[in-house]
Amino acid sequence: MRPTIVSFFKDIPNLLSLAGLACTIIAIYYSILGTFYITMIAMIWAVSFDWADGLIARKIKNRTENSRIFGGQLDVLIDIVSYGVVPSVLLMSYANFEPISLLAAFFILATSAIRLSYFSTFGLSDKSNYTGLALDNNSIIIVFIFIFESILDYNTFSILFYISILGLCVLNISQIKTPKLSGNPINVYILAIYTIVITVFYTWKLL
Repeated sequence: MRPTIVSFFKDIPNLLSLAGLACTIIAIYYSILGTFYITMIAMIWAVSFDWADGLIARKIKNRTENSRIFGGQLDVLIDIVSYGVVPSVLLMSYANFEPISLLAAFFILATSAIRLSYFSTFGLSDKSNYTGLALDNNSIIIVFIFIFESILDYNTFSILFYISILGLCVLNISQIKTPKLSGNPINVYILAIYTIVITVFYTWKLL
């Protein structure tokens, strides 16, 4: 018998994925408003929920094959929003929605879609490595780079910011081999600490 759609809400990893999606919506909303510090907080929490759902999914015993497949599909759909739409909107907003920023936004979305499609088709290059830089790393790096926004002048930081984001996109579709950091529980805990530090820092900047 085919399971109902709502039955997958009972799956804890799926709930964590949806929590990450909620963070993504917050990131988009505050990017448009120009309150970028909240965007940074939401972006790193989205990654944390993404990594947490994978960790918990691997720990759940007797998880059905349907739940595993459904969870994988849900992750991919949320990833294109979290790691494709969010940085696109962020870049356009930081560029004051100048028309030229549409080209950069398209490049971000296109490389994200290609990267996710490639992974969905071919998976890992081996047991613990990706081909190309995984998209979640982009957010981890971007929230760190944005720390310099209050240190550098607008023009200097803008150049650094745009080049960094577009450079990450190139690495996403490159042939370099990068480790699957989220596959190691220790890295998930390190990310949790990083998330708290980033949250505290940007909350302080908001005060």
